[in-house]
Amino acid sequence: MYPISDMLNQIINAQKVLHPAVEVPFSNLKYEIAKILEKSGFVEKIEKKGRKTNKSLEITLRYQEQTPAISGVKMISKPGQRIYLDYRKINRVKGGFGMAIISTSKGLMTNKEAKKQKIGGEIICEVW
Repeated sequence: MYPISDMLNQIINAQKVLHPAVEVPFSNLKYEIAKILEKSGFVEKIEKKGRKTNKSLEITLRYQEQTPAISGVKMISKPGQRIYLDYRKINRVKGGFGMAIISTSKGLMTNKEAKKQKIGGEIICEVW
């Protein structure tokens, strides 16, 4: 299973049953994606837990009157098929209400940041 997809599915499933937080195995890529979700207001906060081999990420979920902040996620790039776009072909997600996470040569960023900096890259997922 693709670890990023697994993390996003755990977040979605935890929000469906109104869990306050979810704990996922740690990796630098997952941590960077979680930081982008936190900065964009989709999750409340993230926290590293454990040491060395037992590291994990605790992601505190955000709700708005018992409604999850994340209503949907779509994985774009998959291990068998990577999707790369030039900055001119990066579009808005859900009419501007969502965001795409893009892996660029300058690190992970949202679709708005990548378009502003005129950098293309691999589109990892869309969140709305």
